[in-house]
Amino acid sequence: MRYSDSMRIRAALGPLLLTLSMAGADWPMFRGPNAAGVSSDTGLPVRLGPDQNVVWKTPLPPGHSSPSIAGNKIFLTAHEDRKLYVYALDRESGRILWRREVPRERVERLHQANGPTSATPASDGDNVYAFFTDFGLISFDGQGKERWRLPLGPFNTPMGMSASPVLAGRTLLQICDQEDSSYFLALDKDTGKRKWRIERPEYTRGFSTPILYQPAGGPLQVLVTGSYQLTAYQVETGEAVWWVRGLTWQLKPTPVMDRENLYVLGWAGEADPGQQEVVPAFEETLRKLDANGDGKLEKEEIAEPRITNQWDSLDLDLDGTLGERDWRMYQAKRAVVNAVQSFRLGGRGDMTEQSLRWKYSKSLPNVPSPLLYQEVLYLVKEGGILTSLDPKTGAVLKQARLSGAPGAYFSSPVGADGKVYTVSEEGKMTVLKAGGQWEILAVNELDDGCHATPAIAGGRLYVRTHSALYCFANKD
Repeated sequence: MRYSDSMRIRAALGPLLLTLSMAGADWPMFRGPNAAGVSSDTGLPVRLGPDQNVVWKTPLPPGHSSPSIAGNKIFLTAHEDRKLYVYALDRESGRILWRREVPRERVERLHQANGPTSATPASDGDNVYAFFTDFGLISFDGQGKERWRLPLGPFNTPMGMSASPVLAGRTLLQICDQEDSSYFLALDKDTGKRKWRIERPEYTRGFSTPILYQPAGGPLQVLVTGSYQLTAYQVETGEAVWWVRGLTWQLKPTPVMDRENLYVLGWAGEADPGQQEVVPAFEETLRKLDANGDGKLEKEEIAEPRITNQWDSLDLDLDGTLGERDWRMYQAKRAVVNAVQSFRLGGRGDMTEQSLRWKYSKSLPNVPSPLLYQEVLYLVKEGGILTSLDPKTGAVLKQARLSGAPGAYFSSPVGADGKVYTVSEEGKMTVLKAGGQWEILAVNELDDGCHATPAIAGGRLYVRTHSALYCFANKD
């Protein structure tokens, strides 16, 4: 029996759906329900642009966050004149209902492709929850009244933060991975009070949004993809239940899953097949290079350009030296291989060997998350190269360039109505006929660039460019 899209999502999440209390036509977080990027909506447009199939357009300040849609509202974050904002728009008309400024007492380091408002807000249907690199977490009700705030940081990452908050029933989850002092936080969504905080000293910077998994007969779990490992935690207690190793060192994409399996994508620099090297143990390196005998390595003690040229990314705690943890992370970084991998869900303890189903290591995206839609796994990478994989085996079904839509990609693909939608940084939106042998139906020109992932709700497609939010619907 072939499941419909909505049936497949429900089968995958099982009892979890009881905790979401969201209408079927909502898209309440990054990439929609459980960050899957999939909707059961139909009748969506193929041709769209500034003058085609536009329901409304609302100009907005810059921001990389994607639209979050719940009830009659759309929530977004933005920044302007060094100020941070949460916006609420009317879903039907695009009218701005309210804008609330969020404190910004610091300006942290950012990668040139990142921004201070990259995390997508989450909504429970009434309230909104937003995370900012330069502040922390804050919640407003539907009328824009502040409910609570929790300052966090500063954060130690040269790239900025971008993982989005996740709601699991009455619990709000936020991952804060960074170069050192990484942690995972669970709050009561109504009060902002801490339920638990898990320290993650073996994880460095990461940008992947967690997803939820409901095992049969067990408590709800949250799956967190971090450097070198994915870990499943119990939502209510923070207990680490099971994990899989062998991931790359800097995770950006959000994983996806079906009823039984998990698909994890990771790409980072200098980790493609053939680029690995064996790094000597720290103790051995100290014996050779630690001239002053202080048990650490100063830059002046190391004459190898391959290390000194990337010193700022190896000195994780920014103390001016390479200590044992810094070196251990460097060893791991030089050993891992970029890949998209499939694991069986569930288990107890280290499930790497028992759960690994397949691994694929070619033509991998850097930032965009994979899309699992109608029994095909899609990957879209820089240059507009789109790969479809068989999720059962990892075999390539088709790989080709999206003609007319080259360039960089930060937005993740989404699927609905038998179509796959992708949008490039320069604002080329490609609409594909879904399938292992996918076909291009249209390449549409937006009037600005785009980092945000499209949202689908109520038979409409919502696309945020660098300067506006568009609502598209089929008028043909």
